[in-house]
Amino acid sequence: MPVGIFIGLFGYLLGSIPTGLLLTRLFSRIDPREKGSKNIGATNIFRTAGKTLGILTLMGDLLKGMAPVVIAMKWGLTDQWGLSGHAWIAIVGMSPILGHVFPIFLGFKGGKGVATALGVYLPISLISVLIECFVFLGMVWKWRYISLGSISCATTIPILIAYFRSDSQAYFILSVIIAALILYRHQSNIARLLQGTENKWKTK
Repeated sequence: MPVGIFIGLFGYLLGSIPTGLLLTRLFSRIDPREKGSKNIGATNIFRTAGKTLGILTLMGDLLKGMAPVVIAMKWGLTDQWGLSGHAWIAIVGMSPILGHVFPIFLGFKGGKGVATALGVYLPISLISVLIECFVFLGMVWKWRYISLGSISCATTIPILIAYFRSDSQAYFILSVIIAALILYRHQSNIARLLQGTENKWKTK
């Protein structure tokens, strides 16, 4: 059996670990599922449990996405079952996203996958991530909506992946699937943005 399947299963289980929920249980009395946006992601942790736990959640969710992909790349996955090595890495890259969004440990009700997607993209195309960081910061600085910055980056990074990783169609397909999943998880945010009721990011 291809080793990529085992790395993918590891990635899903790793992605299923609810970083923000664990941190708030350990270091605060707040349950993020009952406060703010009721999401276990870094933004809601930042708003409800403080800056430190928010940053730690961001880093933890990012590492969940990055670790399986790095392992898959270092392992040197080869063509098996009619799939290329890049295709196997893409499958592995999808696994922590699915784990984070549909975690087995929380009844398949998880986060929105943005930070974990960032971790997946880092080893695949660092330059794409750096460009999107500027896009995100610019969007949030201009309009003060974290969700708008996240949605914008999720939907534009496939273009950058297609350009900077033109050697791999699998990575582009991965980025399109991730974008669709992030948009799906941001349905309520999109509705609030259109209605003008979305919460703005407060700098103070």
